[in-house]
Amino acid sequence: MEATEIRKLALLEDTHWWYRERRIMLDRALRRLEAAGQGPGWALDVGAAGGGNTRVLRSRGWSSLALEYSVDGASVAAERGLEVIRADARFLPLVSCGMDLVVAFDILEHIEDDYLAAAEIHRVLRPGGTALIAVPCDMRLWSAHDVAVGHVRRYTRETLTDLTEKAGLMTDELCSWNVLMRPVADFRRRRATGSDLATVPRPINAALSAVIALERYLPVKSLPGVSLMMRSHRPS
Repeated sequence: MEATEIRKLALLEDTHWWYRERRIMLDRALRRLEAAGQGPGWALDVGAAGGGNTRVLRSRGWSSLALEYSVDGASVAAERGLEVIRADARFLPLVSCGMDLVVAFDILEHIEDDYLAAAEIHRVLRPGGTALIAVPCDMRLWSAHDVAVGHVRRYTRETLTDLTEKAGLMTDELCSWNVLMRPVADFRRRRATGSDLATVPRPINAALSAVIALERYLPVKSLPGVSLMMRSHRPS
C-alpha cells in the first residue's frame, strides 16, 4: 500500500464505520478466546498499519507486537506508543512457536506469494495457537479501489482455506462479513476511479455503523459478503 494510503488509513481508522466495526469484531473474538482459556498471551499483529488492531490487543491485556512493512505505517504505530517492528510478512524476524495469537487483517491480499506469509504465521504460532485472518473476497468485486490500495487478489472460501491449510493451519470458523452492504459496495466499486478510503459525513457514517452492527445478530455469515473472516489454529 502506498504511503499516502497508509497515512489516510491511520487518520480514518478511529472513526470510520468499517475500521471501527472490524475492531469490535476483533475484541469479540478475543473475548471468546479468553472465555475458552486461551489468553491473554503473546500476540502479533501482521500488517498493523497505524496499529488500530494492535491497540485492541493491548486493551485486552495481550502482550502485543505490531509488524508493519511500510515506513509510514510503522512510524504512525510508534507515534501511538506501540511496540512495532518493520519487517516483511513473508520472512518474520521472530522465533518459531513464540506467539499465542497472530492477527492478519487485510494483509494477505497485498502479497504476491501469500503462501510464504501463511507459512510464517504457522511457524511463529505455538502449537494450539490461534490465527485470526481477514481478507477481501470475490473477484467479481474487483475494482480501481483494489488497484489503488495494492491488492493482488480477492479470495473465495476455497482459495483462503486451501492457502491456510496447506500452510499447516486448521480452520475453526470461516464466515462472510459486510454482507448487508455488499450491494452498495458493488455499486460503488463499479464506478470507482481510485481508493474509496475517504472521510464519511457523520450522519452517513452513523447509519453505516448501525447497518454493519446489525450483522452481529443476523444469520448471514454464510451469504456472499465483501470480506471473509477466518479463525484457525496450529494443531498441537
